[in-house]
Amino acid sequence: MPNHADNNELARNLRSLCDHKRSVSEVCRGTGINRQQFNKYLSGLHRPSSSNLQKIARYFGVAPTALDMPHADFVTLLDGRYFTLIDQLARTPKSKLLFEALLDGEAGAADRFVGCYDRYHYSSIYPGRILRSAFCVYRKGPLLLHYCIERFPGHDRPDKAEYIFKYHGATIPLSDRLHALDFESVQRNEITLSILAPQTRSSSKFLFGLMTGIAATMLRQPFATRVALHYRSPGLLRREHLRRTTVLAADDPSIPFEALDFLNRKRDMILL
Repeated sequence: MPNHADNNELARNLRSLCDHKRSVSEVCRGTGINRQQFNKYLSGLHRPSSSNLQKIARYFGVAPTALDMPHADFVTLLDGRYFTLIDQLARTPKSKLLFEALLDGEAGAADRFVGCYDRYHYSSIYPGRILRSAFCVYRKGPLLLHYCIERFPGHDRPDKAEYIFKYHGATIPLSDRLHALDFESVQRNEITLSILAPQTRSSSKFLFGLMTGIAATMLRQPFATRVALHYRSPGLLRREHLRRTTVLAADDPSIPFEALDFLNRKRDMILL
């Protein structure tokens, strides 16, 4: 006997998806599934086979696992048009190349970049000083993702963080480089792009590169800065990593020589 409770969320999610189509018959024609059989899925009497679940997911442009999400969460995503956006991007021929790079992650080779880093670059808020933030690359299924936390001390209370910024994004490894695109999730008004490469092809102790964006100020100044990542440990960020986040004097002895040397170089850039 089928377990109706197990199929309930799936059935409700399928009905919500069908509500966005002209008819159930249209869905059956698009998926190639018999209408009588599909009605059993909608009622929760039967669960689709693995093959049919893939057909349904492909037709609606969602992941098969998403169909079993709690209904309230599923509707939130559906109403927010996230599924529609991803489906439209995936159906754009050239965009598929980006999706393939994002999902492939150059297989296991990219896992050598996974872990926690100190990130160094000159600060735009404190001119002439170097910001040390906590940066973490991690894998979630086929995706390589990252998050970064910046903490700026107050002018009057250097021991207390006055501004905290959090960035979350996708990390795309390509030709021995990391392309990190992230969104600032506190103010929600900034996207930055970093391109990073290991110092040598056999080591990921340091990653050097460039970070670019446009300031979220009234003047909208574009910016680009050298950035250096120093590998610290495996796993996710912990309190010991966050305690190190601050703004430093350019001659602070805690900044690794390799990172400081890279940040201060003047003659190895291609200027247009």
